[in-house]
Amino acid sequence: MSMPRKAMKELGFQACCLWCDAPDDAGAERCRPCIDHHRNVREMLASAPTDDPFYQLAKEIMAMAAAPHRYDHDEAHGPTLRNQQRLAGVLTEPEAPLVTEDIEELFAQQRGREKESLIRQIGNQNPWKDGAPSADIARVLGEEAWSGEVLELDEHYGARTVPSRPIEPINRDERSGEDTALTDRVQAAAKAAPFDEDMAQIIEVAEFERRQEARKNLKSAMKEVKELIDDDLEF
Repeated sequence: MSMPRKAMKELGFQACCLWCDAPDDAGAERCRPCIDHHRNVREMLASAPTDDPFYQLAKEIMAMAAAPHRYDHDEAHGPTLRNQQRLAGVLTEPEAPLVTEDIEELFAQQRGREKESLIRQIGNQNPWKDGAPSADIARVLGEEAWSGEVLELDEHYGARTVPSRPIEPINRDERSGEDTALTDRVQAAAKAAPFDEDMAQIIEVAEFERRQEARKNLKSAMKEVKELIDDDLEF
């Protein structure tokens, strides 16, 4: 077992280092052809067609290996992914526990940090923040605020809008109420955000298609349940 190399982490194949039996020596000659091979694999996956089942499976497995903590609930690959995280934990140096002095220093830094307030910043722009305006200025401001010109702008305030033509009702039965494809794309993009551009694209596509397939299976199951309920009602 070897400490994952930086190049392998960037490629998303750091799991291979954890399962490798090579000596844990930085800059080993054995690592170079492995890194070159995995770089070619990632480039091939990035340019592969999205509708090919073989490449789709490869992308899903690659996404799991790159971020095992996000997929360790998977029924088939979960045990292997959890074991991968345990192997990574063995090679990671434990963090020193916090002591009382560290906590006191943290509180001192927070107390000394100046807190910004948007309301205070806006209030500081008020020319009369340090004192009320004079009576003459206040009278002028009041006359401008309640002048006839302002009232004329609000003469239709509260009036009911009368459309010039009838508005056709919308058939809401055909609307799902949510753009599920957009939601899944947003969620997939969020999961891929921590990775570099090429790796993020692979993970985003794999996660989006996984979520879409899960929705399809759920919809099919709900349809079957509805059919069973309808059959019971007929009796």
